[in-house]
Amino acid sequence: MISLSPPPTSPFQPTKQNPTIPYWKITNNEPIIVLRRPSRTNPLIWCCAIICLIFSILLIIIAITTLIIVFALKPKTPNFDTPNAILNLVYFDSPDNFNGDFIFLANFTNPNKKVDVRFEYVNLELYFSDNLISAQGLQPFSMRKGETRLVTLRMISSMVFLPQNSAVKLQRQVLANRVNFKIRGTFKVKVNLGPVHFSYWLHGWCQLEMTSPPSGVLVARNCRTKR
Repeated sequence: MISLSPPPTSPFQPTKQNPTIPYWKITNNEPIIVLRRPSRTNPLIWCCAIICLIFSILLIIIAITTLIIVFALKPKTPNFDTPNAILNLVYFDSPDNFNGDFIFLANFTNPNKKVDVRFEYVNLELYFSDNLISAQGLQPFSMRKGETRLVTLRMISSMVFLPQNSAVKLQRQVLANRVNFKIRGTFKVKVNLGPVHFSYWLHGWCQLEMTSPPSGVLVARNCRTKR
C-alpha cells in the first residue's frame, strides 16, 4: 500500500482557529491581529443605572404632585403691614450723628384658607431717605390658615451717621411736623401643602408719614408685599 503524506502547508494559508476569535497571520514578520470576545457589563453598573432610573421617576412624580396641589389650592402670598407707629425721639449729638426712638406695630397676615405658612427668616429695617438707621430680626414663627399676627417692635438708633443732606432734610421735616420713614422687611416663607413643602423669599415695604416727636403718631402709610 502506498501512503501519501499530507500536502505541505503554505505560509500564506490561514491557520484554523476558534471561529469566534478571528485570527490572521500574513508572514512571520507581520503583526498578529486578534479580536477577542467582548466582556460582559459589570452587574454593579446595571444596579447603579436602575437606581438612577428609579430616582428620576420619583422626582418626576413628586414634581407633578406638587404642581397639582399648587394649582388646586392656589396658595396666596402672606401680607406685611404697619397699622400703627410712634415716634418718641429724634435728636443730633453732632451735625451728622442721629439718635432716635421709633416704635411700630408689625402686622403679618396669612390670607390662605387651606394652607399653613411659616416665617423661617424675618428681618426688618428702618430707613430715612434711603439711609439705614436701625434694624431688628424676629424669631421664626408659624401661622395657621387665615391667622393674623401682631408684633410690636422698638427701633432705637444711637449715634447713627447720616449724610449732611439727609440730616438737614430730617431736621426740616421735624420742624414741619411731617417726618417720613420707610420700613423694609425681608422674609423667608415656608408653605406646607400636606406632604409637600416649598420655600420662597418675600419682600415688604411700608412708607410711613409721622408727626414730630416726642409724641409723633402715624398719619399716613402705604404698604405692599411681593415675592
